[in-house]
Amino acid sequence: MPVDALFRDDFYLQRCDAVVTTVHEDGTFQTDRTCFYATSGGQPGDTGTAVRADGSTLQLDVTRHGDGKDVILHVPAKGEAPPSPGEALRLEVDWPRRLKLMRMHTACHLLSVVCPFPITGAAVGEDESRVDFDMSETVDKQAVTEAMMRLVDEDHPVYVQWISDEELVANPEIVKSKNVRPPTGMGRISLVCIGEGSSVDSQPCGGTHVASTGEVGAIHIGKIEKKGRENRRFRIRFGA
Repeated sequence: MPVDALFRDDFYLQRCDAVVTTVHEDGTFQTDRTCFYATSGGQPGDTGTAVRADGSTLQLDVTRHGDGKDVILHVPAKGEAPPSPGEALRLEVDWPRRLKLMRMHTACHLLSVVCPFPITGAAVGEDESRVDFDMSETVDKQAVTEAMMRLVDEDHPVYVQWISDEELVANPEIVKSKNVRPPTGMGRISLVCIGEGSSVDSQPCGGTHVASTGEVGAIHIGKIEKKGRENRRFRIRFGA
C-alpha cells in the first residue's frame, strides 16, 4: 500500500506513530505512514530517530525514495539494527535540521522571483543552497540580496494549493524548471504559493517550506558563478 506521507499536508509535523510494513535486505524499511520527507527535487531527506515500544531508539540516516515517489524508505544509521515487520514505532524528525532546510527551500523560491529565468538545477542545503539559471545577464549580488530581503521583511504567507495533472498540462507556464517536470500520476500536484492570492509566486514543488517569508530570516547571495555562456549559479547563504 502507498505510504501516507503526512508531511505533504503539514510541513511542521515533527513526529508520528507508525507501523513497519516492509523491511528490505539492505535494512531500509517502509511504514504505513510517515512525517519524514524523502530526498527529492534538490531537497535532502529527513534524518531523525525511531522510538521502539521499549523506549530504545533507532537512529535514522537520510530518508530516500524507493521504486517510485509513493515508496519512502527509512534508512537505519550505520551499525543500527532494523526493526521487524509489524513493529510499532514513533518516528521523530531531526527538527532543527528540517527547519533550516525549509527556510532554505523557501529562500530558493524567493530567488526565482527576483531572477525570473528558467531554472536548470538546484540543491538545497542546511547552510548553503544553489540555484542555476539559464541566463546570460550580469547581475549584482548585493542588489539580488536586497530584493530577496524585501520579500522576507514583507512577511508574505507561504501555503500549498493542490492541482490536478490536467490543470498542470493546461498551465505549463507555472513550471520554472527547464529540465525537470513535476511528477504526475499521483492524483494531485502540490503548488507552492507565496503572497495572498499567489501575488508573489506560485510553482509546482513537492518540498517542504516555512509558513511565511519572514521565517526565512536573514539571507544573502554569497556568490554568483558563471557556469557557461548562458548559465549562472547563485549561492544562497544564511546571515546578513
